[in-house]
Amino acid sequence: MVLMRTYLLAIFLALAAPLAAHAQSADLVLCDRVAADPSDPDKPADVKGVPEVAASDVATAIKFCRQAAPSSRRAMFELGRAYAAGRQMAEAIAAWRKAADKGSSAAMVELGVLYGTGSGVAKDEAQARKLFEKAAQAGNPRGVSNLAALGGAGGAAPADPAQARALLGKAAETNAEAQYQLGLMLSEGTGGAKDDVAARALFEKAAAQNHPGALERMGAFAQEGRGGPKDKDAAKAYYERAAALGDEDAKAALERLRCPYAIKDKQGKLVTTLCF
Repeated sequence: MVLMRTYLLAIFLALAAPLAAHAQSADLVLCDRVAADPSDPDKPADVKGVPEVAASDVATAIKFCRQAAPSSRRAMFELGRAYAAGRQMAEAIAAWRKAADKGSSAAMVELGVLYGTGSGVAKDEAQARKLFEKAAQAGNPRGVSNLAALGGAGGAAPADPAQARALLGKAAETNAEAQYQLGLMLSEGTGGAKDDVAARALFEKAAAQNHPGALERMGAFAQEGRGGPKDKDAAKAYYERAAALGDEDAKAALERLRCPYAIKDKQGKLVTTLCF
């Protein structure tokens, strides 16, 4: 009988553990849904994220992110976003500090921006640079670009696109945003030689992860035959995917495909377009 009870208890605990884990993760799922940052390297690929926490979602985000935050640095960072959206900057800064202490590079970037601009804290470019450096070393694309804007690790030196390009190269091994940003630098010849083939390969990698900007760039490259074959059908498909994710440039590109001919007056002002 004792053996049977022990056996039944083991079964119960085995079944209960996944349920408890699921109950814990539900808060994080809801937190992600309303407050995840699309550019956060901690964000899973299947979480879309939102550019800004909507005013109508602030209370919900604070509730669920606060519940998930003790066991998730991503949720702690997202809690900071929720507080910031609700104009509770003291609480946002406190949450971002905790998330940064746990290794959230996205939180480091947000704190760096605050120090760089003097928003909610005393302006301190040295501290901003330190935070951006740490985020960049962790592979955060925004950390890289912000560090370059401050002049890299050299203090008062001018912004160094070559350094930004090198740092993005490391981050681009795994991160879609870094792949997209590095692709832009390569396609424009910023910080080094122009390389459309390499740029297209990076855009393609990021596009495979549904990065809106990379999908739009792949559409443009396919349409123009830059860095690879010209393919109007593929270009349209890329534009449509990017537009569905809210990319305004892709929406404009689709409209240009639909209405390719522009009629202008003598002053060069657009009068109408011919559409198909």
